[in-house]
Amino acid sequence: MNLRTLAILAAIGATTIYGFNHSIAKGVMPLYVQPYGFIMLRVIGAAVLFWMISFFGPKEKIHKKDYLRIITCAILGMGINMLSFFKGLALSTPINSAVIITITPVIVLLLSAIVIKEKITTRKIIGIIIGLAGAIGLIVFGNEVRQDAPNIPLGNFYILLNAIFFGSYLIVAKILIDKYHPFTFMKWLFSLGILICLPFGYHELIAIDWPNLPFEALWKIVFVVVGTTFCTYLFNVFALTQLKASTVSAFIYLQPLIGIIYAVATGQDGLTTVKIIAACLVLLGVYLASKKIKSN
Repeated sequence: MNLRTLAILAAIGATTIYGFNHSIAKGVMPLYVQPYGFIMLRVIGAAVLFWMISFFGPKEKIHKKDYLRIITCAILGMGINMLSFFKGLALSTPINSAVIITITPVIVLLLSAIVIKEKITTRKIIGIIIGLAGAIGLIVFGNEVRQDAPNIPLGNFYILLNAIFFGSYLIVAKILIDKYHPFTFMKWLFSLGILICLPFGYHELIAIDWPNLPFEALWKIVFVVVGTTFCTYLFNVFALTQLKASTVSAFIYLQPLIGIIYAVATGQDGLTTVKIIAACLVLLGVYLASKKIKSN
C-alpha cells in the first residue's frame, strides 16, 4: 500500500471520527463539562500524547523564521477553531454542526485563491454562494426548542466561525508540514494550544466534578481527547504530507452523512425540513466549488 493510499485512508478515518464527535461531545456538554473546559482537556491530553510519541520521531528544532507560522497555526487550529466549535456545539445541535462544517472546503478554496492565486471560475463562485446560502439559512431559520441547545442561531454562527478558521489552519499547516515531521509539528502546536486556551478554559476545567462523573461521560471524554483530538490531528497532518490542503478538506463532505446517521440512530437529534434543505444547498455548493474542470 503506497503513502498516498494511506493518506486517503487517514483522511477518511479523521472525518469519520469527526462525524461521531458531533453527537458524542454533545452528550457531555454542557451537563458534565463546559465547552472551554472540554477544550483544555483536549489540548492538554493531546499535548501529552504527542510529546510521548515524539521520542519515536526525528529530533528537530523549529527554525526561527517559522515561529510566527506555528504560532499562527496554534491560534487558528488550537485556539479559535476549537473554542468556537465546542461553544457552538454546546449551544446548537449535532446535525446543525455536521452540516455547517462542510463549508470548510469553500473557505480553503477562497484562501487558496488569495494565498497562492488559484483561479476561481464562475461555477466555483456560484458554488460558494449556494453553499454559504445553505449555511446562513441554517443559522437564521434553524431555530428549535431544545433544552440541550439553548441558543441554536448563535451556536450555528460559532460553528461557521470554526469552519472558517479550520480552513485557514489547513492552508498555513500545509506549509509547515512540508518542512517538519508530523510529530515535531503537533507536539509544539498543542503545547502552544495549552497557553492559548488556558485564559478561556481554566475556570471551567477546575469546575469539572470528576468524582461524580458517570461512566458514560468519562468514556466520551476519552473518545474526544484520544480520538477526536490526538488521532484526527495526527491523521490529518499525515494526509497533508501526501495530499493538497483542498483535497484533505474535501473529505469533510462525509461528515454530514456520518454525523446525521449517528445522531438520528442514537436519538440525539432529528431531521427537519430546514436541515434537509440546508444540507442539500451546502453539499451542492461545495460540489460546484470543488469539482475540477475536465481538460479537453
